[in-house]
Amino acid sequence: MKKILFLAFLLTSLFTTYAQEVQWASRVVAFSSEYQDPKMPKQYGAAQVTGKPSKLPLFGNSPCAWRPSQDDNASGEWIKVAYIQPQSVKQIAIAENMNAGTITRIYAYDLQDKEYLLFENKKDTSRMVGRMFNVFVKETTYKVAAIKIMMNTSRIKGVNQIDAIGISSSSEPVEARINISKNASTQAATQVKRENLGRNVNSPYDEICPVISPDGKSLYFTRAMHPGNLTPDQDIWVAQIDARGMFGPAKNLGAPINTIQHNSSFSISPDGNTMLLNNRYMPDGKLKKGLSITRRMSNGEWGFPEPVQINNYYNDNEYAEFSLAQNGKVLVMTAQRNDSYGSKDLYVSFLQPNNTWSEPKNMGAMVNTADGEISPFIASDGVSLYYSTGGLSGFGNMDVFVSKRLDDSWLNWSEPQNLGPAINSEAWDTYYTIPASGDYAYFVSDKESSGENDIFRIKLDKAIQPDPVALVYGNVYDAQTKQPLQASISYEALPKGGEAGSAVANPVTDGYKVVLPLKFKYSFTARAEGFMSAEEEIDLTQETAYKEIRKDLYLMPLAVGQLVRLNHIYFEQSKHALLETSFEELNRVAALMKENPTMEIQLEGHTDNVGDFMLNVDLSRNRVAAVKDYLVSKGIEEKRIQVKGYGSTRPVASNSNEKTRQQNRRVEFLILKK
Repeated sequence: MKKILFLAFLLTSLFTTYAQEVQWASRVVAFSSEYQDPKMPKQYGAAQVTGKPSKLPLFGNSPCAWRPSQDDNASGEWIKVAYIQPQSVKQIAIAENMNAGTITRIYAYDLQDKEYLLFENKKDTSRMVGRMFNVFVKETTYKVAAIKIMMNTSRIKGVNQIDAIGISSSSEPVEARINISKNASTQAATQVKRENLGRNVNSPYDEICPVISPDGKSLYFTRAMHPGNLTPDQDIWVAQIDARGMFGPAKNLGAPINTIQHNSSFSISPDGNTMLLNNRYMPDGKLKKGLSITRRMSNGEWGFPEPVQINNYYNDNEYAEFSLAQNGKVLVMTAQRNDSYGSKDLYVSFLQPNNTWSEPKNMGAMVNTADGEISPFIASDGVSLYYSTGGLSGFGNMDVFVSKRLDDSWLNWSEPQNLGPAINSEAWDTYYTIPASGDYAYFVSDKESSGENDIFRIKLDKAIQPDPVALVYGNVYDAQTKQPLQASISYEALPKGGEAGSAVANPVTDGYKVVLPLKFKYSFTARAEGFMSAEEEIDLTQETAYKEIRKDLYLMPLAVGQLVRLNHIYFEQSKHALLETSFEELNRVAALMKENPTMEIQLEGHTDNVGDFMLNVDLSRNRVAAVKDYLVSKGIEEKRIQVKGYGSTRPVASNSNEKTRQQNRRVEFLILKK
């Protein structure tokens, strides 16, 4: 019990890090020199000293700290920093992350930039790896607007770095701690242990890049130097997970996914029919830097990977990782580009109408650092972004963090939070991935691994899971023969409309699957060549927890005499003016008629029985006439469309109450000619 209480106390202490009364430098006023790498000029620059510590409480080299250009400069190095809110000071806290002990003087500056000596050290200092150097002074009678630090870097041989410079009016020593979320503290306090996935997945070789399918049933991962690979390089493998959560023996995916070069996967779609692959696959079997996509064919086998076209894509780094959002419309990647903050940064790209991807945009300084960011993963909620970085205070040299998306630009993010010691260790922890249920997290670590790296999982407390979603699955059937069909699925959030995502129903691989955020109502549309599209709705507005929903869709073969109801046609109340929310569905009707240029239809309008009978007949006729006008405006010949208004004469439900009367107010079309 004492051990548990101590762990809880420790984690609470870590969580309250920046509740301390401390103000970190906001800008650099001037400096003596800074180390620069021409390829990554922002690393080790003077600007890295601003903000809270990026390395401490750990010590050692960090590109997110200021490093003077000369390591052993007896003539001195210095830096002057300013603060947003000038204040009285009792303490200066200097995060010396590498080879501490070179500070000789500390000066303060008031609002008029008058200089005051606060600290002087004329003695040589014994060598220290790093420290938070807390200098206590009598409380200043003036407000400190800036601090200047003088250093003699010849006192401590080697590279000297300063991580951050803070001021405080408190007598309590300022400490650097990890920005660990309260939820992560709860997870760690339960003492849930990381679980090695065992011999069916891990080997004496190297297992990396795990990708768990959204349904939690398949784990794709990369093996390096394994004797079962096509060559000693990297191949993609898959292990199936049974109902008990046990892993079957992993199988090599084989050709054409695996080649004689390095192969790895990044994302798998919810339906399991689409996968992102590292590199561009060339017809001659060679690979080039970039990204490819593979899709399952009608026989269930993976097709030859096709290149993904990202506008103005380049990456000056040897490595890259990608993550595709569950809706298939947003791509997050790591790359080193001209506007990167350090080595690899996080970038975002959006699917364009022509199926190319927009030029990558840097996702900003909130999630990117002067160090490297790797292995991004967009959770099923489309809001939670998990990734690993060495540029934020953590437990090891590469920790997993989470940040929440704040708007639809994908450029504004919450402050990243460390997932805590239940996930992160003093070693290398990366490639975090979660199924749609959010019950387990899978990740890579070299701590207690059977090989170079192993794949682990940990059961997640609900407090640390992403926002809950719904996994919707099912088949698309021929409505007459009841045989499963190969079909495309699209869905949109109502009432705003616009396609929110898509999927493919493959009869060989058990239909389709999509992941939907809760709190919305959705419309599903299934399409197959030679069939009328079918539409269904799912209401998730009242759901609060993860849920799996089966939704089968039935398509009628295109045939003369078939009557089709249009479920999302809306008019102004008691008028025939179309509302904009109707356009999405009417555009689908126009597309259908263009795909079938000889098809002729009759639009039929219906009302309930409230009001004057003849007025309702006129209203129903005028409404379908408005629908016809819209279709004609989209390029459909007028002679291919007839209209008929039935008023209240053909109800499909009772008119005794408003709920059932809504079913009678409708627009349908009848196929007159195929």
